[in-house]
Amino acid sequence: MGRELKRLKRRKDVVSRLDSLLEQAATTLVIHYSCESFYDKTDGKTPRVTSLAVRNLASGQTDSFSIHQIAEELHVPFEQITEHYDALERQMLDRFFDFLRTRQHCNWIHWNMRDVNYGFAAIEHRYRVLGGAPIQVSEDRKFDLSRALVDIYGVGYIGHPRLEMLIELNKITAKDFMTGKQEAAAFDNKEFVKLHQSTLRKVDTLANI
Repeated sequence: MGRELKRLKRRKDVVSRLDSLLEQAATTLVIHYSCESFYDKTDGKTPRVTSLAVRNLASGQTDSFSIHQIAEELHVPFEQITEHYDALERQMLDRFFDFLRTRQHCNWIHWNMRDVNYGFAAIEHRYRVLGGAPIQVSEDRKFDLSRALVDIYGVGYIGHPRLEMLIELNKITAKDFMTGKQEAAAFDNKEFVKLHQSTLRKVDTLANI
């Protein structure tokens, strides 16, 4: 009985937090990003961040940051992008953290961005590797929508992979959506625009959910 009471309290707390985020939609941001595969890395290096997207929950305005856009601005030819990965990723993350710096008062909704493999900590680590000084989002400003849905509906509320299943169940458009494995393959194949489009689609999907 004690365990059930704890579960019900956790559910109540999560629903209350979600209601609060919706009430503060103007200062609530939805974030998602794409990166290299962290399963296939054999050189000990952390996966490179390839693109990020941040959507304002109230206005739908989306800001995005990607390696290929930086390359275009700097007039780096497509076939030379791999030779300049570090510099391009560094400038992309410079811009992202400049963006974050002015939005530390905001709440950040995400999907499983919880650790140094995939998450805020992973982005911060990549920035440090490239010589940057990251700004950290306060833990009380982060809201993991994936865990929240489990707390609200129970661990078996839908099958795996949950995000794809939710898209199908709720008839949300999956145009441009790629799985993490497909995104990693797209990076290997230098399909940067497809990667970016998938990141944008996912941040839009999370806002819809």
